[in-house]
Amino acid sequence: MSNSSNKGKPKLNMTTKDLSRKQIIISMSTNNMERVLANSNVHVVNINRLLKGIKLKISAGFIYSNNKEVIITTNKIVFTFDMNIIEKYMKELNDVNLNDIISPRLLQSKLYLKILGISYFIEDTNPPIILDIIERVIKTTHIFDDTVLASYPRVIKASPKSDMTIVWVDIWDFQNSTKAKSLINRSFNIGHYIVMIKETNMNLSILQYKNCWK
Repeated sequence: MSNSSNKGKPKLNMTTKDLSRKQIIISMSTNNMERVLANSNVHVVNINRLLKGIKLKISAGFIYSNNKEVIITTNKIVFTFDMNIIEKYMKELNDVNLNDIISPRLLQSKLYLKILGISYFIEDTNPPIILDIIERVIKTTHIFDDTVLASYPRVIKASPKSDMTIVWVDIWDFQNSTKAKSLINRSFNIGHYIVMIKETNMNLSILQYKNCWK
């Protein structure tokens, strides 16, 4: 069988493991968190009753906290419909402040991208391009809509003698890499340059380059 249909499909390495696909994260205030955890066994029973009532095969295992969020573990990979059921249950609780509860979400992974084709120098000037310019471009370019940066972009000269630069961008994405896949191989303009987004496995928060601007 030909593998031609698989060509060009990004294969991205995640920073999280498979277990995270079976976790629902709910951000809330400390007071809410304490109330939810105090009755966690009751909430698990009630959530499973709701899920079973609509004949879903997914079920909640236990609830715990990482001091910032409440995390509900499940026996199977969670999908949007499953989260909607749990969100409805949370919003009907009587002993929590609903204004402090953020809608449930799946754990996100940090993915690494790089932007190629950017001149090291600002157009018609001598100073090198700076981080502020890159951040402004990312915020105003439509293909980055709804993209959440996991850290500040890093601007690095491609090589000591090159007049081009590489911008390393870390983003938060879901387990299926939906956002990253929509960005990879996309082109856009920075000034009169046409630049392209590529995938990368490198993490410059670990490696330190002499010509890396902080």
